[in-house]
Amino acid sequence: MNAPILDARSSASVTFAVWEALFLREAVSRVSGGRGAWVWLLLEPVAQLALLLIFVSLIRGRTASGYDYALFLVIGILAYNLFKNTALQSMAAISANKALFTYRQVKPVDVVLVRAFLEGIIQLIVSIVLLTGMSLLGFDSLPQDPLQVFVALALLWVFGMGLGLVLAVGDTLIAELGRLARLAFVPLYFLSGIFFSLTMLPPALREGMLFNPIVHGLEALRAAFLPHYHLVDKVDLSYLAAFAFASFFLGLALHVRFAHRLVMQ
Repeated sequence: MNAPILDARSSASVTFAVWEALFLREAVSRVSGGRGAWVWLLLEPVAQLALLLIFVSLIRGRTASGYDYALFLVIGILAYNLFKNTALQSMAAISANKALFTYRQVKPVDVVLVRAFLEGIIQLIVSIVLLTGMSLLGFDSLPQDPLQVFVALALLWVFGMGLGLVLAVGDTLIAELGRLARLAFVPLYFLSGIFFSLTMLPPALREGMLFNPIVHGLEALRAAFLPHYHLVDKVDLSYLAAFAFASFFLGLALHVRFAHRLVMQ
């Protein structure tokens, strides 16, 4: 009677050991990928954000509708990068780790989940560093509603991981699908409300933007950071949650369905 329980515990311990080894491997690879890679890992997004802030702030000014537009822009870019980088890094996980599948303990889904987790940590560190730097420069970058910040960021990360699980299968089985997915993130960058709030849009366009679940996450984050930010009535984190968990479980189902082909491809 106790044998199944012992087997289950043994399987769990093996899985966690695999995840730990993969995490260390991925972390070392990201940090030591080149000279000063660990420094550039932080400086590259910070430099990109700084240039965008300078450019857009000069055009729009420091404030917009009673809130700091620079902080508004940073929140949008960091949140979108969390979603996008998690999805793209997860999508490429299988092709980057094919040699590991000779070990029967390592499954394609393992490398995707571990890489998504690592990317979430990296983006969190980058966000903390940048927001702390802005606070030292005089920006009020502390969230007014930390719980809403946590929920919105967690949902965006789960959505990126779920999409990454789905795209990892598609990219492995159909190479062209991966290329199309990478291209799709370019217009999505401009259609997710990073540079503007929903209140700036006419009603018809606003309704169309609300079909994008990422918009709901970004708007909720801004409302949690900016005390005078006006949140439109139809912004709902449960809408983002539905997409996040639907994509996550769809991705897991695809990995179960095509497990053998993903290893042999």
